[in-house]
Order: sequence, then structure tokens, then C-alpha cells
Amino acid sequence: MLVLLPPSETKSDGGSGSPLDLGSLAMPQLTAVRDKLVTEVIALAADPDASRAALALGKGADAEIARNAALRTSATRPALDRYTGVLYDALDVARFTKAQRAKAEARLGIGSALFGVIRAGDPIPAYRLSGGSKLPGLPTLQSLWKAALPAALRAEAAGHLVVDLRSGTYQNLGRVPGAVTATVLTERPDGKRTVVSHFNKHHKGLLARALVLSRSEPSDIDGLARVAEKSGLRTEIASPTELLIITS
Repeated sequence: MLVLLPPSETKSDGGSGSPLDLGSLAMPQLTAVRDKLVTEVIALAADPDASRAALALGKGADAEIARNAALRTSATRPALDRYTGVLYDALDVARFTKAQRAKAEARLGIGSALFGVIRAGDPIPAYRLSGGSKLPGLPTLQSLWKAALPAALRAEAAGHLVVDLRSGTYQNLGRVPGAVTATVLTERPDGKRTVVSHFNKHHKGLLARALVLSRSEPSDIDGLARVAEKSGLRTEIASPTELLIITS
């Protein structure tokens, strides 16, 4: 099973790992695009005004620009510890045992505008680049990734059930045909259902946690639904590739 998570705009600082080594990251066939983007993001950081415009940053974002300027020299930490926010709070990595941590690193991948997709244990620095960013003088990120990322993901996913919890922006960087997606709906007392972004992230984090902690290895959406239900999530199967998570 391969579970693909979205990244987050917020990231933890620091780290104790050696500086970025692109060759150490999963899916080495993505190295050329990763290297190009890292080089361009570092160059962009030399112009704070251009960085703010390209990355949609406010005037108080000097720390974010400084992170990008130090991409090749700053300390790294595993991706699973680098990303923060609502989904990662629900995933609650800090409470994993050593065995659960190993399972998370085996089962989880994380989408990234800068790295395409990485594995949970890959060491990365803090950075700022969103899936919808447009770097000056370059094609869109979707165009840059489309030649390499879909094929790399297909190879990585071969023989596995893929559960794609990435947002649409990151799915568009590289899709996995046949992957199961999850849609979080809030059900009102009158029975009407709506999509709410905060609950979306939280419950996808809970689903990811359940899939890490489960001893089973689901091979289809029915097995996936059983794991989710056992963890306390209310689910419905909308199609062979879409699981609904219902909240109230």
C-alpha cells in the first residue's frame, strides 16, 4: 500500500541531518527536475520582491525567503517531521512507536511542488514553494513535472493499492491511474452534505494514521473502508476509486 499525503505550507525549522542530497531521495528519476527547481528557487531568493510576488508571500515573509536561499546548505530532517499543520497534527507522528514509524516510512509518500513526491523518511530542508506557484522564466510546475512524475509514481506504485490523499493541485503534478481518493463530507442535521476544508485535512490525517497503524494491507477500497471504520471513521464507498468520509 502506498498512501500519498499533501504537503503543507507550514514546516518545522531546523534539523540535525546533513544538507540536502537530492540523490538520496526516493524516485531518483526525478533528480533532474528537483535540481532545476532547487537552483531556480535559490536564485529567486536573491530578489525578495520577486520572491514575494512569485510565492504569494506577505511583507513579513523574510524568514521564508531565507529558507529558500539556504536550500542546499541548511540542515535536513525527515519529511514526516518537516511538514506541520492540521493533517499532520491528526497523523500525530510524535506518538508513533519505533515499529510504527518504520511502517509510516514504508507506506507514506508526500507530494511536493519542489520535489514531486518524496517518501516519509526522506531528509529535506525547510522551504517555501506551493503547487500553484509560478517561477519567473519557467513553465508552470505542472508542465515541469508532467514529463517525469507520472511515470515515477507508476513505477513506485506497481503492485500496491494507492490511496491518494493529495489535494487536486498536487494530484495534477502527477496522477496515479486507479488510485483511491477520499472525499470528506460534513453531514448536517437535515441530511445535506457539504465539503469543509478544515475537516477535510483533519480526517485525511486520521485516515492516514489508521492506514499506518493497521496490521492489515488493504488491496482494494473495501479493505480500505474496513480499516477506516475500525479506526472510528464513518465511511461510504462512492465508487471503486472514491471513499467518502462522513462527519457531523
